[in-house]
Amino acid sequence: MDQPLVIRYRFIFPHGREELVEVKINKNTMESAWEGAAAYPDWCKLEFQQCSNCTLSVATHPSCPLAIQLQKLLPASHQVSSYDEVDMEATTPERVVSKHTTVQRAISSLMGLVMATSGCPHMAFLKPMARYHLPLATEEETLFRSVSTYLLAQYFRQKQGLTTDFELNRLKNKYAEISIINMAMAARLRSVSQEDSAINAVVLLDVFAKMLPYSIDDSLEEIRYLFLQP
Repeated sequence: MDQPLVIRYRFIFPHGREELVEVKINKNTMESAWEGAAAYPDWCKLEFQQCSNCTLSVATHPSCPLAIQLQKLLPASHQVSSYDEVDMEATTPERVVSKHTTVQRAISSLMGLVMATSGCPHMAFLKPMARYHLPLATEEETLFRSVSTYLLAQYFRQKQGLTTDFELNRLKNKYAEISIINMAMAARLRSVSQEDSAINAVVLLDVFAKMLPYSIDDSLEEIRYLFLQP
């Protein structure tokens, strides 16, 4: 059996508390497994705060695959607020990224990875980005990676004789669906966590989900300058 792709996030809080979150991703499916208890809490049930655009059914998925994965975030967000500071170290097979940042920023970076590899059908198109995960990516970096990855997918679709979307219309739709999911996940986390760090981490991700369609409509002006060299 192939060894999983392992990405580790280490959080070092003031006063010495540390939390290590390990995400093991199946290289064939690009989905991560939950290695906690077999029984999931009620807030992970599919029908609990179920996303309005959910394509899964309780018969086949009694628990929400994304909510199950979000459990990984709770220890790191315990007893800290969004703007508390933390030293974060993210280790991927290619590099180690470390930064002194806010808790919400650090958790948001991890959350993006967890959501992309959760098995949620709406998140499936993000799997290639998860394979080449870039911890603490800026909005501009995420825009570049998201659009270029999507266009590369269209190239492969064209090679297979499938329909393509080089105008990025379906990409805008996909992020609109993700925004719906973000709000539902925030509601789930709000029901189980007294701290706001994990909830605001979702909000940070949602800012990009809402921004991307407008950026496409504006001809990707934020990164257009990179391709107009004299």
